[in-house]
Amino acid sequence: MKEQQQEPSGFQDEQARYREALSEELGAFLARQRAVMDVVSEDVAPLMDAISGLASGGKRLRALLGYWGWRGAGGAALAAEPVHAGVALELFQSAALIHDDIIDRSDTRRGAPSVHERFTALHAASGWRLDGERFGDAAAILTGDMCLSFSEEAFAAVGPAAGAATTARRIFNTMRAEVMAGQYLDILEEVAGPSRPRGDAVSRARNVIRYKSAKYSTEHPLGIGGALAGAGEALLAAYSAFSLPLGEAFQLRDDVLGVFGDPQTTGKPAGDDLREGKRTVLVALALDAADAASAAELERGLGRGDLALDDVDRLRALISSTGALDAVERLIDDLSDRAFAALSRLDVDPVVRSALEALGLAAVQRTS
Repeated sequence: MKEQQQEPSGFQDEQARYREALSEELGAFLARQRAVMDVVSEDVAPLMDAISGLASGGKRLRALLGYWGWRGAGGAALAAEPVHAGVALELFQSAALIHDDIIDRSDTRRGAPSVHERFTALHAASGWRLDGERFGDAAAILTGDMCLSFSEEAFAAVGPAAGAATTARRIFNTMRAEVMAGQYLDILEEVAGPSRPRGDAVSRARNVIRYKSAKYSTEHPLGIGGALAGAGEALLAAYSAFSLPLGEAFQLRDDVLGVFGDPQTTGKPAGDDLREGKRTVLVALALDAADAASAAELERGLGRGDLALDDVDRLRALISSTGALDAVERLIDDLSDRAFAALSRLDVDPVVRSALEALGLAAVQRTS
């Protein structure tokens, strides 16, 4: 795996200026939407607050990949198109996170209450009637749907390069549909996985991470940026050769952190993926390699929301003892090597290559 190096020079100032432009446009966009919602009712303000709070955080990986995809295809520095596209990508990411947290019953996101928990708390603090958790879930679903609507509006604001029948529009539409399909495959595996052939579990888990996360986290944002600048099929294919294995390594790292990560850096409770019953590549490899007794113990623990820290530690030790953790680390290394080898062959400006290298290293070597 490529070693972390001092961040290459030549792109930082431009990237910082893009991030600033993105934040300004995102803030202005949401302010306009808030004004529209204020006409509807002041009671809609908590939805806008939740969206603004979530969209203001994060690493901006997708928007940054979109920007450097634009620049690598010859797009002008700090042009309006990749800024609008970045806003759309950030809002789509926010929608996906809101819905994902409801599905996974996650109480926190980035160290703060998840959106459905915010609304459940609002219900309790206001002394309202009926079921507070049901209200929280319903309000968060609608908040996520509003985010999706905003994302579409922001992408349309890119202009003719994102119009109907363009390559950028095709990629954007495909990205959104694939995430929904991948999310369904994820929850299907949670309920149907134990009854399906164990020998296929790893391949099923890898298919989930490809369509639920990898493509929309890295491949499609980079491709959208390139397509907006007029990239041809050869460049888009070269982008994909770099970004798809990178995205898969990124999600595998996320899966490792979901079991072994430090809550102080991940912003999630220890072992949250175990409580949620996630049948990740890590879990699939552990079940495949474990003896009958250990596999049964892991199966009993998966999806138990009441797992204590001692239970989590026991399952962590069990997973490690099967060699699954080491196997996933090797897979992350292999995918990372493939990604950076493809990046070295990419026919782009050295500044763009340096920026993509830094983003790639941050994605696969992260701790949160």
